[in-house]
Amino acid sequence: MSRLALIATAAAVAATIAAGAASFANQQPEPEPVLRIATEGAFAPWNATTADGKLVGFEVDLAQDLCRRMRVRCAIVAEDWTGILPGLQQGRYDAVMAGVTATAERAAVVDFSAAYAADPAVFAVRPGSELAGALPDVAHADLSAPAGQRIVGSAARVLDGKVIAVQASTIHAHMLETLFPRARVRFYETVDAAALDLAAGRVDAMLTALTSIEALRAAGGNLIPAGPAFSGGALGGGVAVAVRKGDQLSAHFTQAIASAAEDGTTARLSGRWFGADLSAK
Repeated sequence: MSRLALIATAAAVAATIAAGAASFANQQPEPEPVLRIATEGAFAPWNATTADGKLVGFEVDLAQDLCRRMRVRCAIVAEDWTGILPGLQQGRYDAVMAGVTATAERAAVVDFSAAYAADPAVFAVRPGSELAGALPDVAHADLSAPAGQRIVGSAARVLDGKVIAVQASTIHAHMLETLFPRARVRFYETVDAAALDLAAGRVDAMLTALTSIEALRAAGGNLIPAGPAFSGGALGGGVAVAVRKGDQLSAHFTQAIASAAEDGTTARLSGRWFGADLSAK
């Protein structure tokens, strides 16, 4: 066979192999979509980071379940709280599940799914603190109701001039700044850091989620809840998934959240992590 014939034969074989490879590639299933979800990893038991760097918590488990219902694969990443919504807006991830309560102010910059959980805000103090008995002795205060506003007024008089710790850029910080203007608010990057200063006597009280206080107490934290559990009004409409403005992903999350609530998954995960059903009603 001539050199030209050999070249022609080799070219034909190569073309056949290439065509077969292309056909095989075309027959492969499309790669499964990956949804990047950010969480804080420092707000137990909603989300936390283990000693070996693994993300765990109610929202981590729920996120995996919601992704399964939406038929996508989750990649859950940790992000500092103060940068978590800006990071979403910048496109570093697709959604946020980090104890983010839907409020009017936040809804101006991101979109929300339906709420998947709700958690009241409570003051924490050191055991034996005079504030424990001075704050209003009622179980619940709805900030959107007149009775709740009267309770806030009573609590504000007790906390006048007191130093209150709170995690920055949270609904709890907004509540203090809006409803307790005469308190001396001290901001922290994490709830854990605020709790350490409370235990050390560097602040008089702390405001955070009730579940967070219970988790700190279970871990040996030197604090107790005091006064009523606050909800509504400045505290928004429940914890939800945040996505970028105009992203239809919020509708997919809402559908998955409804499905998880209907079959009892959200209540089961809530019971596992909180010892109570915090699923949105």
